[in-house]
Amino acid sequence: MFFTKRRARAALIAGAAASALLLTSCAGGSSDAGSDASAEGPAFIYITSDPIGQNEFLKSGKVGIDSVAKTFEGSAKTFESKDDAQRRSNLEAAIAEAPEVVVMLGFQFGDVAKELAEQNPQQKFLLIDTAVDGAPENLYQATFREQEPSYLLGVEAGLLTTANKVGSVISVDNPLLKKYSDGFAEGAKSVNKDVDTVAPQVIGGDNPFADTARAKEQAIAFAGTGVDQVFAVGAAANGGIMEAAAEQGFSAYGVDANQCPMAPGNVVDGTVKSVNKVVETVVSEIMDGKSSSEATSSFGLKEEGMTIVSLTEDAADSQCTVMENADVLDQVTQVRDDIVSGKVKVTDPLA
Repeated sequence: MFFTKRRARAALIAGAAASALLLTSCAGGSSDAGSDASAEGPAFIYITSDPIGQNEFLKSGKVGIDSVAKTFEGSAKTFESKDDAQRRSNLEAAIAEAPEVVVMLGFQFGDVAKELAEQNPQQKFLLIDTAVDGAPENLYQATFREQEPSYLLGVEAGLLTTANKVGSVISVDNPLLKKYSDGFAEGAKSVNKDVDTVAPQVIGGDNPFADTARAKEQAIAFAGTGVDQVFAVGAAANGGIMEAAAEQGFSAYGVDANQCPMAPGNVVDGTVKSVNKVVETVVSEIMDGKSSSEATSSFGLKEEGMTIVSLTEDAADSQCTVMENADVLDQVTQVRDDIVSGKVKVTDPLA
């Protein structure tokens, strides 16, 4: 059945078929066929906003697409991008292959996703980590409530700070990352009315999501102002912030995956963004025939799309320093439960 659907969609874009190989070769990013399943099963394509490298956020998306391919006995490909031109060409190449679903991860895809989804109504798309207004019906969208796990880290910071000064180091000053820094500040304030929540330090530069050297410099400068609890929201640049924490002695908090082993003894905890969970959930809903209005579109603590390292099954082996503070863990666990139940409402800065 899936093979028939793919062939039918491919026929609708027959005019583009002759250029499919050219588009693929010009896509610019690397391509990885992540599944060895039968070519007659459904095909899925995952496109990243940047090279995967050491980016745990993007790695999680690949885990998700490979899992989906296995579940539906199909195949998966991953196209890595590095700039706007490659994002567009990778998306065009994916459309030419007429897979069941094209998954895009990253806020950078917003405009081009909407444009090409409108031009290709026969193709199903899933855009993760951002949402665009007026999206066509074939463009499914899923975002995270980053402010929720960030709030939990803020609770930890507010309880653990000795300087009563906490803050975030973020890659860029944009609305998405504001959900992290604002949530962190709100959580700290909720348990410590005397804490000073300092405005975020911005990494900036030409490569703010991967420039570890610049991130380290900014973190050292930030710690120099007296901040002793630093939420590192720098994606692949977080390695530099963790190095700074180890050298300067401040406490850091990571993002996207367990980053406590990066600087043992200096990393308290971190958020976990389960992109794989989002891919598996929404793609399965698409395969089940749900419309974009019916599919899950928001993922937070309740949907298990996000959590923090200390609340995961592997927390005991995480090397996160918060594991040594049972009282803090008990309080954070209760706050997590209160957020899930709706008793505690974390402010969404984008609402």
